[in-house]
Amino acid sequence: MVSKAQGKTVKTRRVFYIPGYDPIHPRRYRELYRKEGAAQAAISGYEIGLKPKAGRGNYGWQVDAEIDGQRVSAQVEVLVWSDIVRESMSSSIPATYWQLLRTAWVYIGSGALWRLMRLRRGPVIAALYPVGMLIAQALLAVALGLLSYGLLGMLSDHWAARLAFAALGMGLGIALLRWFKKKDGKFFAYYLMHDYAYSAATKGANPPQLEARMATFGDAIAAALTDDVDEVLVIGHSSGAHLGVSVLADLIRSGRVAEGGPALGFLTLGQVVPMVSFLPRAERLRGDLRYLSARDELAWVDVTAPGDGCAFALCDPVSVSGVAPEGKRWPLVFSAAFTQTLSPARWKALRWRFFRLHFQYLCAFDRPRDYDYFQITAGPQTLATRYDGRPASKSRIDPAVSKYTSVAA
Repeated sequence: MVSKAQGKTVKTRRVFYIPGYDPIHPRRYRELYRKEGAAQAAISGYEIGLKPKAGRGNYGWQVDAEIDGQRVSAQVEVLVWSDIVRESMSSSIPATYWQLLRTAWVYIGSGALWRLMRLRRGPVIAALYPVGMLIAQALLAVALGLLSYGLLGMLSDHWAARLAFAALGMGLGIALLRWFKKKDGKFFAYYLMHDYAYSAATKGANPPQLEARMATFGDAIAAALTDDVDEVLVIGHSSGAHLGVSVLADLIRSGRVAEGGPALGFLTLGQVVPMVSFLPRAERLRGDLRYLSARDELAWVDVTAPGDGCAFALCDPVSVSGVAPEGKRWPLVFSAAFTQTLSPARWKALRWRFFRLHFQYLCAFDRPRDYDYFQITAGPQTLATRYDGRPASKSRIDPAVSKYTSVAA
């Protein structure tokens, strides 16, 4: 690991959490941290408590913990882009179906879909799910309209009546589609379609609005690196992982990670990097992956689990993207091993709750091993020290698979 961080005891820490494609207010993450942190503390025998964050700026909270007999204070901040997500999800029903066709064409036409299937089928199935569900909803709406027209048509053969029956059938079909969209909190078809369509719309390039927001993320992290703290920890969850890669690559390139400052840790959880890096115009991301993987200014740890069907579990995001340089150091890839770190009863309760499992990295484990989100964010060890000497998972996937390997100049 990074030498300046090895053996360093942390008393103060700044934590920056980058969410995935999530339209929800960041208070959700505070409540999740509060609830699950208390549960993990009770299981693992340490103390952890939350209080409001002092001052203005990013939404966050203060954590005070006593772990391994040492007191640690951490300030956690959420780097918010939920407003961008909500704006991208404001499409009408016809626009969403147009997104379906366009997104399918991008992934199939570019060949990315077939290569992604060589990595993990789970996230590819998750990507195909909204396509199948939206098509099924459309077929049900058409069937309802035709059935209504057919049944009502038995009442009269007059052309005016037939026209009225057709309009009524069409109205019922549209009403069913609107009902499906209203109930998408249960089906997740529109949500997932918007998620995959967001990157596909630009074939892997970052939209200008997102680039501008990432620049503000970088400014916040750079300011923290000048604070009198022992560690600055950046966490990228799900789609937030690839945003974090580019934000940190920009910081290091611009010389804003000074020698002798706080230790810099980067933790990626449940990453879906290949869904973007395998696309034709993802040169920016591929270049950042290549650059960051060889730097000694930070420690980068990537944690996934095969039980998470929404993540590219144990896929080295740099290597599978075909951009691993000579002297590659990062990330350290290992598994949170849900089937071993959750008791049989807990695993049984969560096994088919796919979206909940995608957030398990942020939650308590009732049979914890060496991955503990709360010790990482509020404990006395830097990320580098905690995993110094820890081997990568033997079952990690690291062959170069992406068809597109060009990088930004």
